[in-house]
Order: sequence, then C-alpha cells, then structure tokens
Amino acid sequence: MNIFSKIIEGFKTPSPPVPEKDISPELMQKIRSIQIKTGHMVTDLMAGEYVSAFKGRGMEFNAVREYAPGDDIRLIDWNVTARIGQPFIKEFKEERELTVMLIVDVSSSGEFGSAGKFKNEVSAEVASILAFAAIRNNDKIGLIVFSDKIEHYIPPKKGKAHIWNIIRTILNFQPEGRGTDINLPLEYLLKIHKRKCVAFLISDFQAKDYEANLKLAEQKHDLVAISITDPRELNLPPVGYIHLQDAESGETLLVDTGDREMMKRLTAHERKRRENLKKSFYSVGVDTIEIETDRSLVEPITRYFKIREKRH
Repeated sequence: MNIFSKIIEGFKTPSPPVPEKDISPELMQKIRSIQIKTGHMVTDLMAGEYVSAFKGRGMEFNAVREYAPGDDIRLIDWNVTARIGQPFIKEFKEERELTVMLIVDVSSSGEFGSAGKFKNEVSAEVASILAFAAIRNNDKIGLIVFSDKIEHYIPPKKGKAHIWNIIRTILNFQPEGRGTDINLPLEYLLKIHKRKCVAFLISDFQAKDYEANLKLAEQKHDLVAISITDPRELNLPPVGYIHLQDAESGETLLVDTGDREMMKRLTAHERKRRENLKKSFYSVGVDTIEIETDRSLVEPITRYFKIREKRH
C-alpha cells in the first residue's frame, strides 16, 4: 500500500498533549495498569539485563587505596605513592548515566490490532518497559512522538513522575498527521542531541526511503529499531470478500480472502517487506527487536539485551 509523506515547517515543538484533568477515568485506569504492569516486568524479569546491555559513557576516577597483591601495577598513583611512602592505586567507576530517547510512531497504521491490542497500545507498553528499565538505573529519558510530522517532544529527565508523563503522552496523544515519515524523527534527533544517546525507534515501519538518515543516526547515536507487527498483517482468515483500508492514505482494496492464490501473493508480499526491512537495518548496522501484538513483549526485549551483552 502507498504511503504519502508530508513536509513540516522546520522543527518546532507542537502544542502539548491533553492535560491530565481532561483524561477519561477509563484511560487513566489504563495508564495506571500499564505503569504497574511494566514496572513489575522490569523488576521481576529484566533485573540487570539493561545495565549489562547498555554501558555508560566511560570510566571516571573514584578514589585511591593501598596497593594489594594482585592489583594492576599500571593503576599505581605515583604521586600519592611518593608522598606517603607506600604504593597506592587509583580506583575507577563506570560513568553509568545515559540519555535514552524513545522515538514513537503514532501514525494511523498503528490503529490496528487483532489480538486485543492496537499496535499503538503495544508501542506504549514497550516504551514503558524501556523507560522503567532506564529510570531504575538513573538514566535520563526523553520522548519524540511522530507521524508524518514531529508531533511532540519531551526533553530527557529523570524520575517516576516523568515516566508517568511519557506513558500518558503516548497513550493519550491525538496526532495531527496520519501518515509515517521516519526521516523526520531521525533528523530531529540529530538536530537536538549533539552528544551520543541510546535511541529506540518504535514503529511498524510502514514507510519508505529513510535509509540515509537511518545510517546518519546510527553513526552518531546508539540506535535500536523496534518493529511492531500484528499476525493478521501476514495471514487473513478465509471470511470471503472484505475491504482493506490503508489507515494512513484512506485507500481501499477489495480482497477475496477465499482466493488462495491472492492470499498467497499478499502473504508473500508482506514477508518480503519484512525481510527487506531487516536487511535494510542490518546493512547500516542498526540492531532490531521484533515485537508481535499477540506475543510476549518482555521476551524479545530481554533476549536482545542478552545478545547485546555477549556481543559487547
């Protein structure tokens, strides 16, 4: 299906999301549920995985102590040793604090789901898991919300109240745009973050021609792509004639789901799109995590963290 892109005027930050007082009780309960559930997921299932997978910016001096047998002689502080008259060594600790940016697609193609959740809802839960993991380790979290424009930006901060704001923003956001332009958030990231950060790009990637900016962002930052998919995008049940509508462009297509040859072609087309997507990420060195709406969210994230830890 075709996706049409639009151009935004500069990189201005749009108006903020709906204030908390205007949120319905049902949505408020949903936000609280996600916050509680994802918080438990991080505590129970991902303890230590995030820290091991994402290292700090380097090592910084902490203190000196007396030399003990087995210590690395290269760490001897010769000035202190000469002054006191016995060997002392330098101790270092990892500069742990990171800046983590969540880049979340809120385009209309996310308003689809056959397993009880829309893809946009799954994106919000994934973002929440990552936010809790980062905050638990005292990292800063920021948010870029996009469609075919930069919809909203929250600068990186720390604290649980900040996570609450991020979750509420993603779940309650009413985007102005309908399409997907992945070039825009990548360019925005490069523009506003001069220092290296960890960036999670969460989308169903129903877009084209963004490989050049993907490569630039990966060269500057530690970029991880998280692909959200639904099982019905790959396999439609045989229920006769149905109208398929592209949520972003509004185009419709009449499909006979009982036509096995047509279903094979549609399935083959979607498989090919996903394969090309993975090849595109791999070619520019971007790591990927694949999330399906009908399966565990934590498992693929934890698996990636473990793989990353071993690799580094």
